[in-house]
Order: sequence, then structure tokens, then C-alpha cells
Amino acid sequence: MAGMTARLPATAPVLVTGCSSGIGWAVVEHLLRGPRPVWATARQPAALDPLAAQGARVLALDVTDEASMLAAVRAVEAEHGAVGALVNNAGYGEYGPVEEVPLDAVRRQFETNVFGLLRLTQLVLPAMRAAGRGRIVNMSSMGGRMTLPGGGIYHASKYAVEALSDALRFETRGFGIGVSVVAPGPVLTGFVEEATAPGAGTGPYADFRRGVARTNAAAYAGRHGTLDPGDVAAVVVEVIESDRPKPRYPVGFVSRQVVGARRVLPTRLWDAALRRQYPTP
Repeated sequence: MAGMTARLPATAPVLVTGCSSGIGWAVVEHLLRGPRPVWATARQPAALDPLAAQGARVLALDVTDEASMLAAVRAVEAEHGAVGALVNNAGYGEYGPVEEVPLDAVRRQFETNVFGLLRLTQLVLPAMRAAGRGRIVNMSSMGGRMTLPGGGIYHASKYAVEALSDALRFETRGFGIGVSVVAPGPVLTGFVEEATAPGAGTGPYADFRRGVARTNAAAYAGRHGTLDPGDVAAVVVEVIESDRPKPRYPVGFVSRQVVGARRVLPTRLWDAALRRQYPTP
């Protein structure tokens, strides 16, 4: 029916990006428990050999490379006609004071977290529309609705993912395609190293960098409210299997509480709360 998302048949394949570790790896393992064909991708597909041994189809896919994205989508479509669900999981966090992050690093962050996600979505949508069904699952973060000191570039990329997802959800619903954002709180993956690295240098932000690293490290070390990759993967599977996927899935009480607090607190009160946790330059 026009204007409604269509349930995916059990034969509809799932294409997942960024599967060499963390959330992507867990998503593939969870999906392999069901009947769907699962296509796991990474820049270095050899890293996915254990997933292939479990039954995953493995492809090389670099979301910063147009030819690589085209080849991956064509491979799935050649076998199945259309991608049933695309899980845009590939991403990382670029941390540092906004003034000091080199523009090349900013561009790399957006090429991976935003432009790759956008382009891959553009590539799968024509066949999804022709099939009259599909799911786009965009991995965001609680950092797509609130911003913490030292993470401005990363947060900006996730805000962009949220905006693109809101537009796509409206634009594609009439073709039977559901677009959802999955927004976890802190997850125990390699991202921890990115968020807790103090960086080098003795410039004006040196103490700030070290303080941000300490604050972030303490948040993960306590493990209060932290998630395992499997917690997020279970939600991704829920989105794919749902008859009526929700627009947004916050994962974990930290995501719900922190985003909720940011939504209701005046900006000056929010900033005051952050100053009690993070150093100011």
C-alpha cells in the first residue's frame, strides 16, 4: 500500500558496512541466526573470514570509494535483484578541539560517516523502489542529538546523519521503504580508544585535551550504562524485522537520559552541567 512500509520477505538480503569489528560484526552474527542472506563488508575482507565461516557472504567495501560501493551493490543485486536492507554502520570518531582538527581530518570524517552513508543509500534505492520494499538502518549515536566537548567534528557528522535520515524517511515511505536511525549510548568497542586518546601537543588546548580524555575514560571505565555491541545488534535486527519500524531507536538508558536532558535544559544550564564534568581551556 502506498505510504506504508512493506514487510521484508525472509529471502531479502541484508548488506552491512563496517563489519570488521564492533557493532558491525555483532550485527552480522545476530542476523546469521535468521534465514536472511547476509552480506558482510569491510575494506579488508580477509578480516571477515570468521563471519564467512558462519555463513555470511563477504565483500570488499570502502565507503569512501565510489567504485568499491558500486561493485558491492551490483554484486548483491546481481544475485537477489535488490538489497532488502542496508545497515550503514561504517564510521569512526574524530576527536579534538574544533580549532585544531586539520581540515583533511574533518573531510575524512565526513567522507566516512556522512558521504559514504549517503552515496551507498543512493545506490541501493532504485532497486528497492522497484521492488516496493526495503529498510535503511543508519547508525547514529546519542551524539547525533547532543554535543560533548572535544567531539565537535564527530558530533557534526552524526547530526548530519540524523538530518539525512529525517528527509529520507519522508521521501521513501511511499515506496514501501522504512528509514530508521539507531542511536546507542556508550558502546564498548574500538571507539573507546578514539574518545579517550588525549592527543599530543603543548598548545593552548593541551590541558583541555587531557581533561576530556580523562572524563571520557572515566565514563567507560565505570561501565555504568555502557553497552555491548550485541545490545545494539539486537536492535538493528528488530528494525529490519519490524512491520512498522520506528523512526529512531535510542539504545540504552544513557542515550535516553542524556538526549532527554539536552532536549529540556536551557543551553546555559546544559553548558553549566558540562563545565562540572569537563575542563575549560
